[in-house]
Amino acid sequence: MIKDNAHHQEILDTDARFFRALLTHDLGTLEELLAADFLIVDVNAGGLTNRADFLAAIDARLVSFESIETSSEETVVREYPAAAIVIGTTAMVCGLPDGSSFSGRSRYTHVFTRSDAGWQLVSAQGTALPSD
Repeated sequence: MIKDNAHHQEILDTDARFFRALLTHDLGTLEELLAADFLIVDVNAGGLTNRADFLAAIDARLVSFESIETSSEETVVREYPAAAIVIGTTAMVCGLPDGSSFSGRSRYTHVFTRSDAGWQLVSAQGTALPSD
């Protein structure tokens, strides 16, 4: 883990806020954290989802995050003058509208930009990892 970045802890805290907002279904925090041009790449199918569709899916509980665990030992933060990239791993359990659930591990990349309002997530992508 890179620890000498000027805003290292602030970036990690923002990344953690994103995951907590998913777990608690906190649309207000998600609206604050996601940049207007936010895009996410689906970890399973590779589809591209924009901010409005992502927020609508969370609001409609098309996917409900039941647990999200991250591994700080594997987290890398790369900071640039107005951007930061966080690479980490997660283990998630998600519920679906039909009552079923799925779990999986992934390595993710989050790209943040910094403005006067703080750090905002502009891009997220996960890559599925094999089960242990």
